[in-house]
Amino acid sequence: MTTHTEAEIASQPSCWRRAVADVPADALPREGERVAVVGCGTSWFVAMAYAVLREQAGHGETDAFAASEFPSGRRYDRVLALSRSGTTTEVLELLGKTSLKSTAITADPDTPIMTAADEVIVLDYADERSVVQTRFATTQLAMLRAALGEDLTQAIADAEQAVAAPLPAELVEAEQFSFLGAGWSVGLAQEAALKMREASRSWTEAYPAMEYRHGPISIAAPGRVTWMLGAAPEGLRAQVEETGGTFFETGLDPMAELIRAQRVAVARAFARGLDPDEPMHLTRSVILSS
Repeated sequence: MTTHTEAEIASQPSCWRRAVADVPADALPREGERVAVVGCGTSWFVAMAYAVLREQAGHGETDAFAASEFPSGRRYDRVLALSRSGTTTEVLELLGKTSLKSTAITADPDTPIMTAADEVIVLDYADERSVVQTRFATTQLAMLRAALGEDLTQAIADAEQAVAAPLPAELVEAEQFSFLGAGWSVGLAQEAALKMREASRSWTEAYPAMEYRHGPISIAAPGRVTWMLGAAPEGLRAQVEETGGTFFETGLDPMAELIRAQRVAVARAFARGLDPDEPMHLTRSVILSS
């Protein structure tokens, strides 16, 4: 029997196609605006990726924050709030107290975020039944990348490959993972590590690739995996392999590589007798009582 998480992971290429074909540009940050992107958990990591991409595309200064850490005294032209559920306490509190223009992206149109933000983009076709967030995160990032002028044709082809390719046994059976990224994929490395923790309770860490040699490489060893999302710095593979550890890099678009990490997380959950749809100690949305 296929779990909700498995089905949602497999649907990502089709979701991305829909997202890039229907970009609601009028509701998204305008070129030249100074923007703060906020979210919690997975949404924060997507915010990190988008902030780097937007600045690299020349669209304006962009910062990413966990919603609880937003610097209220700093000037921005717009807040872009990311929330799958539309009910996350920290996001709603921020939108409720800020006087800045705001846009929200959510999956559920029947939630408080619809009135909390000035403009709302609803990606209800990418909503999920699993607690673990997979396709909503990547679908909103696909839309945001397309809005910056990116052609995602190759990324979608890479996603189809990532959905179908066999999973190496060394990944399913590994003792530990260090996910690495560079630039916008640093946020995706953080998200890959989070997925592995959530779904399979695995020991995972995440770092910018150039920082890995500044201490974290000390845990590399046989049975442990250093997994690069994007292009690795020169010489890093050799240094990891000298430790006896596995260096994993495919050259796929980092969002497609994240799909592979999601699939490994599910496979590891099954191997441990865990339900990836219902990770321990987690709920679909964090709603804090006052």
